[in-house]
Amino acid sequence: MKATGIVRRIDDLGRVVIPKEIRRTMRIREGDPLEIYTDREGEVIFKKYSPIGELSSFAAQYAETLYKTCGLAVIISDRDAVIASAGVSKKEYLERKLSSEMEEIIENRGMYSYRSDGIKIAPLEDGGSHFVSTAMPIICEGDVIGCVASLVESEGDRGREGVSGDVEAKLIMTAANFLGKQLES
Repeated sequence: MKATGIVRRIDDLGRVVIPKEIRRTMRIREGDPLEIYTDREGEVIFKKYSPIGELSSFAAQYAETLYKTCGLAVIISDRDAVIASAGVSKKEYLERKLSSEMEEIIENRGMYSYRSDGIKIAPLEDGGSHFVSTAMPIICEGDVIGCVASLVESEGDRGREGVSGDVEAKLIMTAANFLGKQLES
């Protein structure tokens, strides 16, 4: 754990203000849920709560199935980081922060598909060896909670294993809708 040197007092209603610098660094927005942990040494730890994180093993299986059956390299993320991947290096992608462009796709709440005349979007904050081919936000009970995205290394990868762009889009959309429904139940 890293000390920040910042001290805050609890007000009469039991509230503590998390400093703006920390909220910005940790990408905590107004309304974001935080999970509270305690330990035996008296530490209270706030952690960003990721509802899709509860489905990480299930999401990993879904991603692996898409990769094995269709040859699609897939990542599944919450709003901030990758929680599951298949067809790409897990070391390179798992638990890595999303790029601002990926966050924008998530916030727009709509399907994204790369066009050959468009800008290549890196899935991770620090780039990565792939770019986003198709992405669909995961929506649960009206809230955006994450994203499913297929990745390619180059334009020539599109249509691999006989999967056309339309079929790829439908597969990614189905995965996002299915994961959103799983969290509702």
